[in-house]
Amino acid sequence: MASSMLKFGRVIGKNAILARLMTISGKQLQQGQLHTCLPCRAASEILMPSLSPTMTEGTIVKWYKKEGDIINAGDVLCDVQTDKAVVSFDTEEEGILAKILKAENSTDVKIGTLIAVMVEEGDDWQNVEIPEQSETPTDTAPSEPAPTQPVSQQVSQPSSDSAPRSAADLGNLHGHGIGPSVRKLAEEYGVNVDSVSGSGPYNRITKSDVMNIIKSQGLHKQDLSAQVSGETTPTSISAPVSSTSSYVPSMIPELDGEEFIDIPNTGMRTTIAKRLTLSKTTIPHSYVTMNCNVGPVTKLRKQLKNENMKVSVNDFIIKSAALALQRVPQVNSVWQNDEATSMLNVDISVAVATDSGLITPIVKNTPQLAVDEISSTVRDLAERARENKLQLHEFQGGTFTISNLGMFGISEFSAVINPPQTAIMAVGSSRVALGQDGKPESQMTVTLSYDARVIDETDASQFLEVFKDVMENPQLMLSGRSASKRSNPLM
Repeated sequence: MASSMLKFGRVIGKNAILARLMTISGKQLQQGQLHTCLPCRAASEILMPSLSPTMTEGTIVKWYKKEGDIINAGDVLCDVQTDKAVVSFDTEEEGILAKILKAENSTDVKIGTLIAVMVEEGDDWQNVEIPEQSETPTDTAPSEPAPTQPVSQQVSQPSSDSAPRSAADLGNLHGHGIGPSVRKLAEEYGVNVDSVSGSGPYNRITKSDVMNIIKSQGLHKQDLSAQVSGETTPTSISAPVSSTSSYVPSMIPELDGEEFIDIPNTGMRTTIAKRLTLSKTTIPHSYVTMNCNVGPVTKLRKQLKNENMKVSVNDFIIKSAALALQRVPQVNSVWQNDEATSMLNVDISVAVATDSGLITPIVKNTPQLAVDEISSTVRDLAERARENKLQLHEFQGGTFTISNLGMFGISEFSAVINPPQTAIMAVGSSRVALGQDGKPESQMTVTLSYDARVIDETDASQFLEVFKDVMENPQLMLSGRSASKRSNPLM
């Protein structure tokens, strides 16, 4: 009996709940508000990713998906210009791309910024609600105190009767195409350049124009030091100046009427500048130079060409450097955490010039590759580097770098070490010179820049000696035999 009553109560309860829901739904249908009762699925945020260890912001180069497109796991959404290269951004999420918030060519997009919104399949992507994004940590900056008034504005100014003519009375000294010497002369004699007619090209004011005014008006040279001291020496200071107050630089004078074009500083150029500055200011660069006879390599290239194998001199250079690094492992090292580490793998970075800047794709495990394999690898990496299609692992890392400017006719040069690597070899063009036997030969100059904290003169000399030995005996590259490291590298 009790169980029957319990079941009967449950049925009545269910019917009452259903009746209540139907009443609510009927009212909402009349008011057109039923959609407010439906469950609202949250949109998935697509944020600006960090695609390199040093990336802080990037540029959306191209979107491969449009609004309304279905996204599957592994699909590439867009290309992002990082501080090093253009990298494809893919996602592991599935759904529909509902809204693109950062269009193509959007620059300086900081990491963590909302760039798009995605919803699940079946959701109304056209009426998606854009989530509000709070400021990211990279956008916020600590509030800075109001700048203190410069001392020159806090002090009382001397009377105009005792001071020489001010710069305002001298007219626009930075206009009229006035050169530095003419400007200095006008300042010294208090000549108002606005009243001077220029006799130079394009009506520029010349030194003789100012001298004519000085002679005609009988002007005398003024004491500029007194003017400077009168303007800057305080007579009464309202508050002491803190020794930690920041230096306020003077205004940079405008160019003397010269036209110029501002060159935008890309993320890659900014990174290159930082790394080069870091290298030259923190790494003690030392250099050794050696000439190599490339005649044997040129002869071997012709033989291989007859066998339909196209390789360049640069491919032989890379192979020779790889074998030399095996024989002198001290050069195949990196400097990290204030200590040197000798690397087991020989991965050579090859400098490639692109429109965005210099990038160094890596030829992995170079000693194990044949010359023709190095040729095809370098060609593929260089093409994809110029098309901004390299992946991160293809240009980050490396144990040694080669920079070859021989194709541009540069006879020799020195390169800047690419940290954390400890050495880089600069390769110049070949030229005809007399060899040790007095006969003409095709010589090439290479310069090794090395970190003196890790590599000493003996290691550097041994490396170039082995490199020269392999280049002048290219059969070593084809036979697979190791080049011999002489007991005395200077012999």
